[in-house]
Amino acid sequence: MQTNILAVPFRKGTQLSLSSAIRQYISTKYDQHPDMFRQDLEIIDSLRRDAVNVREPHPSGVARLQAYAGQLVWIGGKFPIDIGADFTWYPALGYNTERPVVHNNLKFELANILYNLAALYSQLAIASNRSTTEGLKTAASYFSQSAGVLKHLKTEVIPELRTTPPEDMDEHALDSLIQLQLAQAQECFWQKAVMDGYKDASIAKLAAKVSDLYNEAGAAAMRSEAISSSWIHHMSAKHHHFAAAAQYRAACDCLEKRKYGEEVARLRDAVACVAEGLRESRGGYLHKTVVDDLNGLKRRVEEDLKRAERDNDVIYLKPVPPKSELKILDRATMAVPRIPPQVSAPLDYLGEKGEFGPPLFTRLVPYSVHIAVSIYEERRDRLVNQNIIAELETLNERLHEVLSSLNLPGSLQAFEKPLGLPGTLVQHAEEIRQADALHRLQRSFADIDKLRAADLAMFEEGRNLLLAEEEEDVQFRRKYGTDRWLRPESRSEPSQGAKLWKQVTDAEGWFANSESSDGVVRDKFHSIEPMLAILAGPDRGLLDFVPSSRRTEIPETLRPAIGRLRTAYNNVTRIEGRRRRKAEALREKARSDDIKSDILTEAARLERTHAVATAIVPAHFEEFFEKRLDLLYEPDLELVQAEATEQEKLITELIQVNREFESQKKAVGDKGNREREQALQKLENAYYKYKELISNAEAGRKFYNDLNRIIGGFRDGARNFVADRRREARMLEDELNMPPLSNLSLGTQQGHVQQPVQPTGPSLNGWDATAYQGQQQRQSQSSFLPPPTQPRQQVQSPLEAQIQSWAPAGETVAPQPQPPRANPMQGVWNPGVGIKFANTPPPAGAASSSGGHPGNNTQQDTRQVSGTWDRNSAIRFG
Repeated sequence: MQTNILAVPFRKGTQLSLSSAIRQYISTKYDQHPDMFRQDLEIIDSLRRDAVNVREPHPSGVARLQAYAGQLVWIGGKFPIDIGADFTWYPALGYNTERPVVHNNLKFELANILYNLAALYSQLAIASNRSTTEGLKTAASYFSQSAGVLKHLKTEVIPELRTTPPEDMDEHALDSLIQLQLAQAQECFWQKAVMDGYKDASIAKLAAKVSDLYNEAGAAAMRSEAISSSWIHHMSAKHHHFAAAAQYRAACDCLEKRKYGEEVARLRDAVACVAEGLRESRGGYLHKTVVDDLNGLKRRVEEDLKRAERDNDVIYLKPVPPKSELKILDRATMAVPRIPPQVSAPLDYLGEKGEFGPPLFTRLVPYSVHIAVSIYEERRDRLVNQNIIAELETLNERLHEVLSSLNLPGSLQAFEKPLGLPGTLVQHAEEIRQADALHRLQRSFADIDKLRAADLAMFEEGRNLLLAEEEEDVQFRRKYGTDRWLRPESRSEPSQGAKLWKQVTDAEGWFANSESSDGVVRDKFHSIEPMLAILAGPDRGLLDFVPSSRRTEIPETLRPAIGRLRTAYNNVTRIEGRRRRKAEALREKARSDDIKSDILTEAARLERTHAVATAIVPAHFEEFFEKRLDLLYEPDLELVQAEATEQEKLITELIQVNREFESQKKAVGDKGNREREQALQKLENAYYKYKELISNAEAGRKFYNDLNRIIGGFRDGARNFVADRRREARMLEDELNMPPLSNLSLGTQQGHVQQPVQPTGPSLNGWDATAYQGQQQRQSQSSFLPPPTQPRQQVQSPLEAQIQSWAPAGETVAPQPQPPRANPMQGVWNPGVGIKFANTPPPAGAASSSGGHPGNNTQQDTRQVSGTWDRNSAIRFG
C-alpha cells in the first residue's frame, strides 16, 4: 500500500446494549410495554454491533454504518438525546487516544458513527488501485465522500451535540481533515491528468490547487490540538511538493511557448520549493515514499534548470523576470465535498422496501408527541386557571367589595339576630378553626419566603458570574487595547450574551414586582389578623366581641325592606356559590381531559400526510390544539362573560334595595344596632379576606416554583456562557502573547541562514538570480555564526513561509517546525538591510588578536567597514 497519502483512522467504540437503555426508558416514561418492541430492540443492538465492528476498509462497511446512522436519526425523534446509555468511544487522533470519552448522548453516538464512515471512505480510497485511471477516479470519489461526511458532521451534528465535542471532532480538527481529504482527492485528479497526458498548463492548474488544499489543511491542523506533528509535516511537505510541481509544469509550458526567461524563473522557484519540502524530512517525520517523491522531483527540476539556464545564457539571452512580474497560476478545482444522500437525508431510505429497512419503534409514541402532550396540558391549564377560574374569582372579589361597602350582611344580621351569633358567622368561625387559618397562612408565607430566597440566590449566582466575566473582559481590553482585543463585549455578544443580559433585566423586574405583590398580601394579612384570631378562638370570645342589640324586635315598618334586601343578598351570594362549584367542575374536567389517544391518532395522520421523511415536531399539532381547546372550553369562556353581565345586574338591584333599607332604617332609628352591625361586618370581611389570602398564597407559591425553573435555566446558561468566554479569552490571550514572528526561522540548525524574503506581494513566480547567488555565497560563511544550540521543535508561523513565493494573495501558507535562535539578527538576512556578519572586522592593529592576518591588509582595509554587503561588489572574508 502506498504511504504518500494519509488515511483517517477509525474511532474505537466499546460494546453496549443500547436495547437495555431503550427498554428501561420505555418502561419508565411511556405507557407502552417494552415487550411490544422486542424485535426492534434486537435489531438496534444488531445494527450497533455491526457498525462498531467496522474496522477494515471493505465496501460492505459503508452500508452497515449508514444503516445504523439512519436509524439513529429516526429514533432521535422518538427518544430524548439523553436516553440513559453511556456511549464510550476512544479518540482516533491526538495524544489521548487511550483515554475514553463517555457521553449519555444519542447525538454523540451518531457523531462517532459518521466519523467512522468518513474514515472508511478515506481508507477505501487508499486501498484503491491508484496505478490506473479508473482506480484514481474511484479513489477521488471516496476522498470527496469522506470530506462530505465530515462536512455534514461539522455543520449538522456537532452543533446539536449539547456538549463540548472531543478534541478530534472540534472545529479545527474537522476543518483540517476536510481539507486533507479534498487535497488527496485533487491529487488523484492531478495524477490522472499526468497519466492521460494532459497539457502542462492544465496539469499546473491542478497541482496549484492541490498545494492550496494541503496548505489549508496544515493551517487548520496548527490550530487543532488533535493533529500530530508528523501529519503537519506531511501536509507542509506535500504543500511544497505540489507548489514545485505546479511551477515545474508551468515552466514546461513556458518552454513550449518559447518564454525562456520565465521558464528559468519558474524552475528556480520550483527548486526552492522542493528544497523547502525536503526540509520537512528532518527529524524523521516524513515517510520514505514522500521523501523519495520530493527527491525525484528535485533531480528532474534541477536538470531542467541547468539546461534552461545554459540555453538561455548561450542561445536565447532572454531576461529572467523577477517574481513580481510573473503571472499567478490559475487554479483548476476538481475536488469538492460530496455528502452521500444516505447521510444528508437518511429518512428517505427507511421503509419496508428501503435500503435501511423499516424504521424502528414506529408503534412507539414519538418523543415529540410526548412533548406536544405536555405543551397541550400546560396550555389547557393556563386557559382554565387564568382565563376562566381567575376571572370568576375576580368577579367574586368585586362582589365582596360591593357587599363590604354596603355593610352587608352585617346590617341585616344585626336586625335579624339581635342576640347571640348569626348562623353563618358560626359556620365561618368553625371553618377558620378547622383550617388552623392563622398558622396556615404563616406557614404559606414562610414557604414563599424560602422559595423566593432560593430563586434569588440562584439568580444572583448567575448574575454574579456574568458580572465577573464582564469585569475580566474589561481588564483584558485595558491590557491589550481595543484594537487587539477584538471579541464583542458580553452584553452585545450575539449568540448568548445579549440574551442572558436581557434575562437579567427581566428577572430583576420579576423580583421587584413579586416583592411589591408580596408586600400587599402581607399588609392585607396584618389588617385582618386580629379578626382572624377572634374567629379562630372559642365562641365565648366571639360573644364578647359581638355586642347584643338593644332592640330585640324588628319594627313592622322595616320588615318589608329587610325581606327585599335579604332576597337580593341571597341572589348575590347564590351566584358566588355557583361559581365555586363551576370552578371545581372545571378543574375536574381539566384533570380528566386526556389527550393521549386523540393525539396519537393525529400523529398517525400527520405521518401519513408528511410521509416518513419528515420528523413529527410539536409545532405540527398547533391547529389540533386550537380546535380541541375551542371545542372543550369555549362554552366556559362564554360563561365568564354571562356571569359578569348577570352580576352587574344583581349588584345594581342590591344597591337599590339597600338604599331603600337604609332610608327605612333611619326613619325608625337604628340606635343600639350600630355597634353590633359593625362588629359582625368586621368578622365577615375578615373571613372573605382570608379566602382571598389563601388564593394569593397558592398563586405566590406557584409563581416562585415556575420562576425556579426559569432562573435555573438562566443560571445554567450563564455558567456555560462564562466557561466558554473564559476559554475563548485564554485562547485569545495565548495568541496575543505569542512571540514575534521575527523570532521564528525556517532552519532546523543554528548555522543555516534563512532564505531571503522578497517584500513584494505574494505571487506564483521564482527567485531572482541575485538573491539565488546570494544564497549560495551565504552557505560558505556559516563558520562565522555562533555555535549551534540543541534544536527545539517549534512550529513556524504561516507568515514566515515566504519561500512559497507563488502562493496567491491572502492565502495562508503551511506551518514549519523551527528551532529558536540565540540571536536572530546574526542568523537571518533581510535584503532591506544587507548582510551583517557575525565577526565585524577589527580596527587597525588588532587584526592579529582577532584571528586575522596583518600581512594581508590592503587599501580596502583602510576604509571604514560598515558591516553590510554591497550587492555590486564581491564579498571579502577576514
